[in-house]
Amino acid sequence: MSREKIFIVEGDEDISELLAYTLKRNSFIPKAFGSGEDFLKNITEEKCDLVLLDLMLPGIDGLEICRRLKKNPETSEIPVIMITAKGEESDIITGLELGADDYIVKPFSPKVLVARIKAVLRRKEQIGEISKDNIKIHNIEIVPGRFEVKVDGNSVELTASEFKALHFLASRPGWVFTRYQIVENVHGDNYPVTDRSVDVMMVSLRKKLGTVGENIETVRGIGYRFTDK
Repeated sequence: MSREKIFIVEGDEDISELLAYTLKRNSFIPKAFGSGEDFLKNITEEKCDLVLLDLMLPGIDGLEICRRLKKNPETSEIPVIMITAKGEESDIITGLELGADDYIVKPFSPKVLVARIKAVLRRKEQIGEISKDNIKIHNIEIVPGRFEVKVDGNSVELTASEFKALHFLASRPGWVFTRYQIVENVHGDNYPVTDRSVDVMMVSLRKKLGTVGENIETVRGIGYRFTDK
């Protein structure tokens, strides 16, 4: 039986109550926060297994909360599902780029919500099995536990998506992955990006890594690999 603790950050009290009710009925343990400020005060003291995050919050908005969660080593691995309104496509893309794991649009089906939660929690467990060890290759050190990347001993600041993509490729040097496989392992199924968006992310990643970024090779007609030579 699932007993994962899920934090709800939702400004609409009715929606918050519906979310809490749905979670309880499916054996989760919900805790609701009406503002981003209250949530941020609690998250470093009381850990949770997943966050349901409304983007349209009073005060600190959902995107800023997501940004802070993913930049803090203590909270960066907590999965985030964004709760959005129709017409917020640009915010959805921004949130996913910041490291959010999925999104659901209001009004939502409780069954779909629970299915999304379970899928994200499964991915978290699967990723955790291969992401604990540090990786050292080609003067790059990747520290998953701290979401940290160093090149020749110097820290490199990456977005959450860039970090996950680099870790995925570098953990399997020499293997070729399609753009779809990269996106799926970074964000899971149904991530709303085009092949071009993946290419743009790779260009940015190479630039930030400097000369070491040349080890991320484009395999024409297929995708990318991190060279093992």
